[in-house]
Amino acid sequence: MRAIFRLLLIITLIGVPVVAVGAAYVAYEYYVREARDPLMTEPVVFDTLAFKNVTQIATELEHQGLIRNRYAFRLLARTQKKDTQIKAGEYALSASMTPQQILDMMVRGDTIPHRATVREGMTLVEIAKVLEDAGIVDRASFERVLADSELLREQGIEAGSFEGYLFPETYNFRRNTQARQVIKAMHEQLQRRWPAEWDARALELKMTKHQIVTLASIVEKESGNFDEQPVIASVFHNRLRLNMRLQADPTVIYGIKNFNGNITKRDLQTETPYNTYVISGLPPGPIANPGISAIKSALYPADTKFLYFVGNGEGRHVFSENLDQHNDAVNRFQRGGSGRRNQTEATTESAATVLPELAGVQ
Repeated sequence: MRAIFRLLLIITLIGVPVVAVGAAYVAYEYYVREARDPLMTEPVVFDTLAFKNVTQIATELEHQGLIRNRYAFRLLARTQKKDTQIKAGEYALSASMTPQQILDMMVRGDTIPHRATVREGMTLVEIAKVLEDAGIVDRASFERVLADSELLREQGIEAGSFEGYLFPETYNFRRNTQARQVIKAMHEQLQRRWPAEWDARALELKMTKHQIVTLASIVEKESGNFDEQPVIASVFHNRLRLNMRLQADPTVIYGIKNFNGNITKRDLQTETPYNTYVISGLPPGPIANPGISAIKSALYPADTKFLYFVGNGEGRHVFSENLDQHNDAVNRFQRGGSGRRNQTEATTESAATVLPELAGVQ
């Protein structure tokens, strides 16, 4: 009888912990290792920016039906010391993911990418709008940082802004990325695409990198046809060599605040730092952000004697070596002008003439 009692006591003492451990294991499997619903694979957008800590995040995850239990998720995060490592942003989550997978995704910062395409020839103002429309960065914040002298020095830019130094590309950023991070990423992309031989070539031309980027931006705004850009660049190089004014319409437009889309004779005669009908040489800085083709063209222009060009009305240009040829081209392609050129024409055509009456503009 005593032996049987002792056996029952042993079974009791051993059995209670075993049952407890078993129950804990089942709970762990159910709340932590298993997805709430393996069949619900449709992702939902979950934004951690709206919450301050892991407690609030866990509560909302449970509320949206992405996990079974908020307390289990909090315990999982804290035991793994990841509760303070969750990165802010938007995540594509589903109930078919386990709590561990959700936690790991948030710790890695695998957020939903927001895509923005910056095209060749865009200005900083235009880039700011594209980024804001994509939900990447606040426009005002972005424009404010663009003139940050400390960041400009840090990035090795000797200019008053990042105009010309943000590389045209398709970018993926997290929503509400800091403006500094966006600007640095876009400038560093230009640096990666700028080989050492380009610096050597700039020295051969006796030009600085800033001057090359400035010239490239004018070439970019004058023509989007890659095959024409080296010829366009040759016109400006030839003019610079002969101390002729560049007389490029896009530089005039850039210097006009709140440009209304039409360029007039008065605009061409109004002195601004960017009006190359009035100033000699290059303007003080880029007027847009050029792409690889325009930069290469500024560095390696075509070998020509052209000094003038005018748009042919079909998106391309007619080039001339002397003033008589150019005036003839102007008469053929700008006949019947009203004294104004709209923005589309102005950004693809240049009067590019030394005539005091500004040929092509009445």
